[in-house]
Formats: sequence, C-alpha cells, structure tokens
Amino acid sequence: MLRNIVLFLVLGSALFAGGYKIPETSLGSVALGAANVAHASGADAAYYNPANMIFMKNQAVMEANLIYIGLSEVNYKAVGIDIESKRENFFIPSLHYVSQEIGTARFGLSIVSPVGLSKRWDDAPAVYSAQEFTLKTVEINPSVALPIGNKVSVALGLRAIYSKGVVNSSSPVASRDMNGDSSIDFGYNLALSYKPTPEFETALTYRSKVDLELKGNAALSYSSESSNSSASVSVPAPAALNLAVAYTFLSDTTIEFVYERNYWSAYKELDFNYGAGVNPVTEVVFGTPIAKNYKDTNSYRLGITQKLDKFTLMGGVVIDESPAPEATLGFELPDSDSMSFSLGSRYCINEKISIGLAALYSIREDRTVLNSKLDGEFSNSNVLIISSALEYKF
Repeated sequence: MLRNIVLFLVLGSALFAGGYKIPETSLGSVALGAANVAHASGADAAYYNPANMIFMKNQAVMEANLIYIGLSEVNYKAVGIDIESKRENFFIPSLHYVSQEIGTARFGLSIVSPVGLSKRWDDAPAVYSAQEFTLKTVEINPSVALPIGNKVSVALGLRAIYSKGVVNSSSPVASRDMNGDSSIDFGYNLALSYKPTPEFETALTYRSKVDLELKGNAALSYSSESSNSSASVSVPAPAALNLAVAYTFLSDTTIEFVYERNYWSAYKELDFNYGAGVNPVTEVVFGTPIAKNYKDTNSYRLGITQKLDKFTLMGGVVIDESPAPEATLGFELPDSDSMSFSLGSRYCINEKISIGLAALYSIREDRTVLNSKLDGEFSNSNVLIISSALEYKF
C-alpha cells in the first residue's frame, strides 16, 4: 500500500497534459472549430493568420470576447473504484486588433489565453496525484504584416506568455502544496498567405514552442518529514504548423480546411526542482524526473461560413488526436482522441458594430488505461466552449 501511494505521487504529478491547449480564442475560431486561417478576415486574423491583415479592408477593427469553458465531471472506474472529478467552469476574456494601413504594412495585437488546465479530485486514489492541477496563462502577441506583390503577404509576430500554476496532492503518507508563476517567456509566430484568385485562398502559419519556466514555493511532506522550499519546473507550450485552404463560392459560402501538426514530442519529461531544505528521501519522492514521451499529433479542421445580408452563419467539425501515450496517462488530465462540433453567428448592427455568439462541444473518447499507475477506464471527459463577442470598426 505504501509503495503504491508513493508511486502515484511520483509518476502522476504532471502540470500539463495533452488537452491543455486552447485553440479557440475568438468568436470565429469557436464557431468554425479554429478553421479560420486561410479565410481569416476579422480582427482575429492578428492571431490566426496575421499575413491576411494585408488583404483586409483599410480600416482598424477590434474584437472583444468573453469565452466560457466548461469541463465535465470525468468518471474513472476500476476494480472497487468509481469516482468523478469536479466540474470546472472558466470565463476567459480575449482581445484582437488590426490596424489601418501604415505605409504598406498592417499591425496586429492579440491578448489571449493559449493554454490552460484545471483538474480537481476529492477521492482516492486520484487525490494522491491530482487533488488540484491548475494552470492559467496570458499571451500578448503583437504582429506586423507586409505585402509581396498583389497576391502574397507575410507576417512576423512575437509571443510573450505569462503563466501561473498550482499543484496539490495528498495521501496518508505524503503531500505537496506548490504555487508558482513565470516571468515572461518568449516565442514567435510566422505566417504566409497566397491568394491566386479572390475566391481561392491558401495559408501557412507556424507558432513556435515556448518553454514556460514556473518558479515558486512548495510545502512537502513525506512520512514524518516536512519541509518548505523554493521550487521550479519547465514545460513546453508546443509548436504548431497549420496548412489551410479556403474557397468562396458565388453564393458567398466559404469552405475552409485546416491541417494542423502539433509538435508535442518536445514534452519528454517533467522535472520538478527544489532548493535547499529538502531532505534526500523527500527529494527522491517529489523530484525524480517523470517520463512523459508525448508524440506529435494531427488535427483536422473543417469550417463553413455563409454570409447573408446582416447575418454571418458559421459551423465546423474538428478531429483531434491525443498526444499522451497510455504509459504516462494519469489523473491530472485523462486525455483521449476527440471530435468537436461548432456553430455560431455574427450580426451586423451597423457598418461599425457587430455582435456574435458561438458554441463548440468536444466529445472525447472513453479511454481504458493499463500502466504502472492505473488499471481502469476514463469516460465523460467532454468540453463545452461558448463565445460572445463585440466587434468595432473604425
């Protein structure tokens, strides 16, 4: 029993897992399942494809969003065990802005939450590793776009991410209470747009990996030993490559397909480091590097947009692979392959102001896990996202 409890604590302590990425940070991205890259034509082009800012009408545009994310109670069943995680509810604001032409250039700015995680359990054995795992982030992403002729444009952006995390675990023999945050961690993003005709649009975007360096304090307890120490951990927000094509028909119907490659293989292990004051045994229990060995994954996104007189109607479908191998899956985030469906609309009040509402529902597959930590099945791990937005042109 003692050995099993310690094993849960050592191997199950992950700050991130495969589902922490948040691709949907705007009205259009929620409504289209983030299939808004090649045809990005609103303020959120600053984030999803800043090269497209060159092809937008010469006026400034800004979009403010309030996004709700609801995570269902995940069920875990094993022999003699039937438990559920807590339901999680978040409200996340975001802002996107595209400038007017300045010379031949356009400038953009996005303020979003690109990744996030919260998973809490009240029952054993989940509390041994994931009584609470929470991550909050804010990214500030300025960008600049330039034309190359009449059909091609390029863009460059800077990623600046602030992160904050909480890790709590508790068992009869060991516990950990950690809080930490980061300074600003940096990366970059690139974009290329090519429009051979007004109807046919193609795009290539790349968002670099950002290593999030969280530092803080930890209260550790193992057996009869307790200690307080500084603590740090580094984990990657993985790079992503998007290839997108879109076509607009005479009926003002646009269909877009996006292939996304997520470079999760950068997440090889999780290594918590502690300062002075931690005894050697406690250091081994909580500080031994934990293999993660994530794999690169593919996402497939299909979006449809129909423009009417005052309304714009949108819908999308997403197929997303999980990067987490069975050998490293744990209670902190029981990830699995998923399929998502989305709907949304935007209404133009006048030439300057429009409002919108969109929703996306992600259905994750049930997953049976047999590894050194778990021998059971996770189910009901679904996600609901709702976005409300106000767009202003000036």
